[in-house]
Amino acid sequence: MRSFVKMDLQISSSDKTTNVRLGVAEARSFLTRVASIFSKKSFRPHPLFTGGHAQTLAAYAWPRRYRFESPRDEERLFEIEKDVKVLAHCRWQQHPSAHSTIVLWHGIEGSTASIYMIAMAHKAFRAGFNVVRVNFRNCRVNFRNCGGTEHLSSTLYHGGMSSDLRAVINELIERDGLKRIFPIGFSLGGNLVLKLAGEYQEDPPREVVAVCAVSPSVDLRASTDLILLRKNWIYHQDFMRRLKKRIRTKQKLYPQLYDLSKLTLVHTIRDFDEHYTATAHGFSNAEDYYYRSSSVRVVGKIRIPTLILHAHDDPFIPFTPLREPDLAANPYIFLLETTQGGHVAFISAKKVGEDRFWAENRAIEFCVLAETALAPPGGYF
Repeated sequence: MRSFVKMDLQISSSDKTTNVRLGVAEARSFLTRVASIFSKKSFRPHPLFTGGHAQTLAAYAWPRRYRFESPRDEERLFEIEKDVKVLAHCRWQQHPSAHSTIVLWHGIEGSTASIYMIAMAHKAFRAGFNVVRVNFRNCRVNFRNCGGTEHLSSTLYHGGMSSDLRAVINELIERDGLKRIFPIGFSLGGNLVLKLAGEYQEDPPREVVAVCAVSPSVDLRASTDLILLRKNWIYHQDFMRRLKKRIRTKQKLYPQLYDLSKLTLVHTIRDFDEHYTATAHGFSNAEDYYYRSSSVRVVGKIRIPTLILHAHDDPFIPFTPLREPDLAANPYIFLLETTQGGHVAFISAKKVGEDRFWAENRAIEFCVLAETALAPPGGYF
């Protein structure tokens, strides 16, 4: 079955535009134009990688041009809250305040060194953007003089920490004076980006021009249920290995906070969330964590032009939650859905003036279009 693009933008007659930075009519006009442009660039999978698993696994092994960090990248610590910092890698244009800025947020057990993060940084910078790649709390990266960033925070990250992204954006606005910001999230990072956009409700920062999420896990319970299926054993085992390794590392740094004996009870991601994630963050249990941290609860409140890219054959992030009425009826959201593409993969059959990574290219193009239409030189607002 060929992939397709969902073009219908449903508008609710009861939408209120009072105090909204961008009105419904303007959002609808812009996203309709985006839909028209993207309809001529629909996704066709590479003939050797047509299934969701093939796409997903091939994306990690594909011999890509953009595989290494740039010497332009600067390390920077953002203070999220007292005694908690996250590490970011920033690539600035010659005059940063004169350029728009893309803020990239990775997926579960990824980092700023993930291949799609590095590739996006190269593409965005080449398109004229500043780029800030941010790590989740405690993500293992090649941090100078240290084996990872676990020492920067005593807590574990979780899928609902939109407050971390909010703090990074606030610092970029208040300290750096950046006027045009585009958050882009992948997988679990996509959930965070959408959750924050919904939490802003009617009063998003004027500097946040548009938002994009690729393969977002908008319903954490549904995503957990799917990855626990036997067909996803390889992904589940990889996640479990990494999560257990993280607990052992954290226990060495903060022995009073982490009980390794609980690892004997952890056989699945749900077990991990029950015994570690929920406990560490004050949730009553894993179900409470999934419910309160899922962006699907708040996507209906998004008032920032938003692009969501998702494939029906994503192996472990289900598409069904994106059919929620609140999301479908929100005129600020354009859902670009494909039949094929896998998870954060979308390796295309043919490249015309761009590489084969279709979703990355559409995300950058969306930001370019939004920059021109919604935040032109001289100011839109």
